[in-house]
Amino acid sequence: METETETGRRHFIITGTSKGIGLQLAKLLLAKGDYVYGISRGRSDLLESSEEWSGRYSHVQYDLADLTGIDDLVTRLLDEIPSQEADCIGLINNAAMLEPLRPIDQCSAAEISQSLNISLAAPMILSSSFIQQTNHLSARRKIVNVSSGSASYPAPSMAVYCTSKAGMNMFTQCVSLEQTGRQSSVEIIAFDPGMVDTELQAVARGKSAEEFALAGMFNQVYEAGQLRSPRDVAMQLIERMDAQSDASHVIHTMES
Repeated sequence: METETETGRRHFIITGTSKGIGLQLAKLLLAKGDYVYGISRGRSDLLESSEEWSGRYSHVQYDLADLTGIDDLVTRLLDEIPSQEADCIGLINNAAMLEPLRPIDQCSAAEISQSLNISLAAPMILSSSFIQQTNHLSARRKIVNVSSGSASYPAPSMAVYCTSKAGMNMFTQCVSLEQTGRQSSVEIIAFDPGMVDTELQAVARGKSAEEFALAGMFNQVYEAGQLRSPRDVAMQLIERMDAQSDASHVIHTMES
């Protein structure tokens, strides 16, 4: 009997596929036989140039800080998906911006706006457009919002990032309530990957103690080998994504 991955009828739109967790998610899903549609500001050469993924990976260079074009972006990507034949269509909101890492009175309006647009407003608009444009489909629909422990733990010089992740968690819960009871509902979950060895972590470690009060803590965690690999986190996210989950509860990587 053929499985869902063997038939190749699962399609996933993933933001931030040029590096980190997004890149590993794309590679693992492609290895399963799924189709992936990546979005990032830069190219995703490792995925685009691989003959192994030929015909199953499509990439769009797009800056998610530009909110005005997101509806058209979703339309463009969904047009590539043979939706009537798909068993599952998913949206994984992974892209985020860590900076500015400074006290809020030292952050400019432009910096705050860009960070919140990428980390919170863009996922909200992507989700809204994704739901609206797939409501007519019978395929299973799933949205995964990549969260953070920073959503629950306030930290100095991280007001913008912490706020965006807290907003992502609340957004997930609200949309889940909206979908409850619908005939063809969208499953939505928030997933906290924990502390992962990504470029965001490297940025935090590279700050001086004067510029970012928690730089020392980030360095200590890195030197102690306590960061998880993006691949391990991506594997766990995929495992949990297929399960029915309570959206009122953020999924953490350390959960069994």
